[in-house]
Amino acid sequence: MRRPQVPSSSVKQRGKTRRSKRPQRAPVPGGRQTAPQTPSEPTAEMRVWQVVAMIPKGKVATYGQVAALAGMPAHARFVGTVLRRLPPNTRLPWHRVVNAGLRSSLGDEGGAEQRRRLAEDGVSFIGQRVAQACRWAP
Repeated sequence: MRRPQVPSSSVKQRGKTRRSKRPQRAPVPGGRQTAPQTPSEPTAEMRVWQVVAMIPKGKVATYGQVAALAGMPAHARFVGTVLRRLPPNTRLPWHRVVNAGLRSSLGDEGGAEQRRRLAEDGVSFIGQRVAQACRWAP
């Protein structure tokens, strides 16, 4: 008796037929890619850095606002990940980025440091929240 032919894209393994190649997924903005696709195209991380660098002294932006201005709406958590990966001695004004409630999303120590830096920048607070007047409107 002749064996049935198995398509070349499948592999027979322990009585089961499995596909040898997984379907390609669309890349997530700023995935694990660190180098630009072309020399003139910045990575997603670079776009986040550029937007954060534009936030003027005395103003704050939300994670969602930074994501939208970087061309990645609905990727606010990605912005947080990019900022969390910054080295401790960075000159980028990471402290000017707050959550949608205009509060710090950092823990006790980080939140205190962020609040201290914002106060040095001239940002005013109402309780634990940044005053609405200090929100950046590019």
